[in-house]
Amino acid sequence: MNKYFYILVFTFLSFSFFAFGWLSHSAYKPGKKIQKISNLEKIKVKKELNVVFLNTPTTYYIGTEGPTGFEYDLLSTYAKHLDVKLNITTVHTIKEALKLSKNLDIDIISASVTKTVKREKNLNFGPSYFEVQEQVICNRKMQKTSRFPRDVEDLNGLNLVVGEDTSYSETIHSLEADGFEINATYSSSLSTEELLEKVSKNQIECTIADSNIYALNLRYFPELAMAFTISGREQLAWVFPKESPELEKSMYQWLNSYNQKGKMVQLKDHYYSYALFFDYYNTKMFYKRIHKRLPKFTKYFKEAATKFGIPWALLASISYQESHWNPKAKSYTGVRGLMMLTKHTAKLLKVKNRLDPKQSIVGGTRHIKQMIKFVPKDVEGENRLKFALAAYNIGLGHIRDAQTLATQIGLNPNVWSDLKIVLPLLSQKKYYRGLKYGYARGEEPVKYVESIYNYRRILENQLKVKTLEK
Repeated sequence: MNKYFYILVFTFLSFSFFAFGWLSHSAYKPGKKIQKISNLEKIKVKKELNVVFLNTPTTYYIGTEGPTGFEYDLLSTYAKHLDVKLNITTVHTIKEALKLSKNLDIDIISASVTKTVKREKNLNFGPSYFEVQEQVICNRKMQKTSRFPRDVEDLNGLNLVVGEDTSYSETIHSLEADGFEINATYSSSLSTEELLEKVSKNQIECTIADSNIYALNLRYFPELAMAFTISGREQLAWVFPKESPELEKSMYQWLNSYNQKGKMVQLKDHYYSYALFFDYYNTKMFYKRIHKRLPKFTKYFKEAATKFGIPWALLASISYQESHWNPKAKSYTGVRGLMMLTKHTAKLLKVKNRLDPKQSIVGGTRHIKQMIKFVPKDVEGENRLKFALAAYNIGLGHIRDAQTLATQIGLNPNVWSDLKIVLPLLSQKKYYRGLKYGYARGEEPVKYVESIYNYRRILENQLKVKTLEK
C-alpha cells in the first residue's frame, strides 16, 4: 500500500513541476523582461539634475544677482528643458571634479574639461560645447625683458606653474617627451584662475590657460599678457557616468537645437565679446577710480537703482563710460555731468542742475528706464537692456533702422549679437540711404554697450572680492 502511495505522490509532483514549467515557458515573452531604468529616466523621476561645477568665472559662481557663468547658463537651460531642478556640487580644481566622475549620484561634470587622448581612455565624454587653445600667459612687465617667452624653447628656466592632472600638464609632458626642457612645477591645490592671479601679481612668471579662461580673466587681472599659443584647437566637453546613452542622446539633440536657434552665439557674445574691446590703460584707470572716485557717488547710484529697478553697478558703469565719474565733465557738444545729459534732455527730465551728482544720476536713470520702455516688445531679456543702452548713445531711431536692416540681410533684429553686426553698417551709404534716419556712426553704440558691460563685470567682481575679504 505504501509502495503505491509513494508512486502516486511522485507521479503527481513530477506532473506538477512539468505543468508549471510548461505554463511558465508558454507565458514567457522575450520582449517583456524587466529593463534597467536609464540615467535620463532617473533624472526625470527624481526631478533633479545633479551637476558638478568648477567654481570659477568661466564656469559657475555666485554673482551680485545670483548664480551665473557660461556653463551654468547652458546647463540651467538644459534643466529647464527637462523640467527638472539643477542640483549643484562645486569643486575647486579640475582634478577634484574628475575624481567625482565615478560617483553614481552625479549626472554631469561641467568643469571646462578638455577632451584629450589620455582622458578619453578613462572618461565618458558627452557633446563638446566650446573650442579653445592652450596659451602661455605671463606677467605683462616681462614683455620689456629677454625672459618673455616667444616659443616653447624659451620656457626652459622660467618659473612656470600649472595645475596637476590638467590638460596643461599633459601638454608639458608631451613636449618633454619630444625633447624640450621645461621643468614646470605642478600645483595640486591652485585653480587656473588662482595661478593667473599669481602671474598678475608677479608671484610666478608664467602659467598655461585655455584661451577662454584667459579672455575672461584679463579684465580682472590686466597685468596678464599672452605670450604664445602652445596647443592646437581643443574641445571642452561634459563628462557623463559610464553607460549613459539616453542622457547623451538627449543632450546632443538639445545642444543641436540650442545652436540652430542662435542661442549659443548669443551666450558666447554675452560672456566674451568685451575681450575685443580690452584696453589696458583704461582698465587700469577704472580700477583706480573705483577706489578714489566712486565712493562719493555710490549712495546716489544705489538710491536710483532702488527707485527705478536697475542694478546700481550697471548705473555706475554707464556713468563711468559717460564721464569717468567726473561730476563737472563737459563735452564739446555741451552735454554735462556724471550722466552727460544734454540741456534738452535735462529739461524733459526736470533736472535743474546737470552738475549736481544726485540730480544727474536720477535724471540719467529715469532716461534709461524710458528707453527700456520704448524698445520694441519682441526684444526680450538682457537684449532689451542692451538695446536701451545703445539707444541712449545713438538714439532710438537709429536702433529701429538697424533692426530694419537686420531683417533685410537675414539677421535676427531682436538680439544684440546680431544687431551689433548691423549697427556699424549705418555709416555706409549703400545701407543707410534707404533707411528712415539715415547716416549714423554705428560703431560707437557697439563699443559703448560692450564697454559698459565690461566695467559692470569688473565692478561686480570687485564688490564680491571686497565682501569676501570682510
